[in-house]
Amino acid sequence: MSDASDSEDIDAIREQKKEELKNEIGGSAGSDEPIHVEDSDHFQEVTSSGTVLVDFYADWCGPCKMLEPTVEAIAAETDATVAKVDIDALQGLARQHNVQGVPTLELFHDGEMKKELVGVQDKGTLENLVTQYA
Repeated sequence: MSDASDSEDIDAIREQKKEELKNEIGGSAGSDEPIHVEDSDHFQEVTSSGTVLVDFYADWCGPCKMLEPTVEAIAAETDATVAKVDIDALQGLARQHNVQGVPTLELFHDGEMKKELVGVQDKGTLENLVTQYA
């Protein structure tokens, strides 16, 4: 085997291990894609450290669908973690956070809620918000 193919194999193994580790920890630390929250415990785990933008949404919500590409861009382009909470599947969690309308966005930093925004937000507003804490 040549040195070039060995190097490519090592890089491929590193990428595979990186993906496995990301999956083991729920993809929370600096994930490039939004994390879909499974339950209250998962929510606590995801929001407990770092900067986390939480998107409370519903599949039937038109404005939520409009916001989705922006939220995905924030996940991909910033150091913040983005978590998505389906208010229909997790009604109790939505109630705990007094979600009255969707989309509702909450910004957490090290486990503490810092800001809440209701309605569709532009990318610049969300980038500025997460960079204040990231």
